Amino acid sequence: MHPEPHDELRVASFRDLDTTTLYEILKLRSEVFVVEQECAYLDPDGRDDEPGTRHLWFAQGKKVRAYLRILSDHGVERIGRVVTAPDARGAGLAGRLITEAITVIGNRPSVLHAQAHLSGFYGRFGYVVDGPEYLEDGIPHVPMIRDCRR
Repeated sequence: MHPEPHDELRVASFRDLDTTTLYEILKLRSEVFVVEQECAYLDPDGRDDEPGTRHLWFAQGKKVRAYLRILSDHGVERIGRVVTAPDARGAGLAGRLITEAITVIGNRPSVLHAQAHLSGFYGRFGYVVDGPEYLEDGIPHVPMIRDCRR
């Protein structure tokens, strides 16, 4: 009998990503953000390799099933590129990633720009809407903040 495959949490800086993992991350982001959501934009935006950027993902073997990155923006941590593979949705991976990201961030404020329909999801983790709704690539978004100091 083979053991049931499980999702392993991984955290790395850009320099610590091997090329196979980086390829899988970029492939997943493109599959969802560019193809599935039909948004033609340059996903590799020059921020993945910034000092202080942390990449968090769940993998089964070499397959990346969910991912996010944490950027350092002038003293505020920014969560972005939150994505789950279509075949991994419903397994709670995005929530587990957000929980881990909050642990990595610690007691510092953090922000994110959520697709508007997901503001309730992020609200479960202490994020609140912090500005007006806007369109990005035709998709309604809202800025959100989590400030533990309040």
